[in-house]
Amino acid sequence: MHRRDFIVKLGALVLLQVAVFPSLVEATKTLPPEIAALQKRWRSLLAENAKVATDPKALAKSKEIWRKELPLESYQVLFEEDTEAPLSSHLNLEKRAGIFVCRACRLPLFSSEMKYDSGTGWPSFFTSIPGHCATKTDYKILIPRTKYHCVKCGGHQGHLFDDGPTPSGERWCNNGVALSFIPTNP
Repeated sequence: MHRRDFIVKLGALVLLQVAVFPSLVEATKTLPPEIAALQKRWRSLLAENAKVATDPKALAKSKEIWRKELPLESYQVLFEEDTEAPLSSHLNLEKRAGIFVCRACRLPLFSSEMKYDSGTGWPSFFTSIPGHCATKTDYKILIPRTKYHCVKCGGHQGHLFDDGPTPSGERWCNNGVALSFIPTNP
């Protein structure tokens, strides 16, 4: 097969997958009322005097600065879109009440009420704090996937799948090194 034919067929395959599996690409949908209520009460789990970002407005900070401020593993995941090994994060076992924040800029992304054990080896959540994560379609493995990042610093967090628990049906599969956990009661 000639390279040009291969590229044309590969492009057709990707378009077919987008048409047949739109839920893999579509990240915005109407959530059930109980999820909306959970998303609104995340602040109740924030520890008093917790040092977190309160404004999701984008930061203007270079990769070089982030590289100096973050541990290497965290930098590679957040700003080079690497992936940590499954079952390597201590956050998989985190059961306390609290908030999960972006490791780079400390913007709250998830509450402990949103976390569940997906069995994948990465910290997983069935929804996120509204307006704090943004999504893009990722073709890195040729199959379209939805990746998400922190809206404040642009740091890559993980991928969003449609195989999560009811009622949302979402699985926000996060790299543990991209998060920090702030317990409600330190």
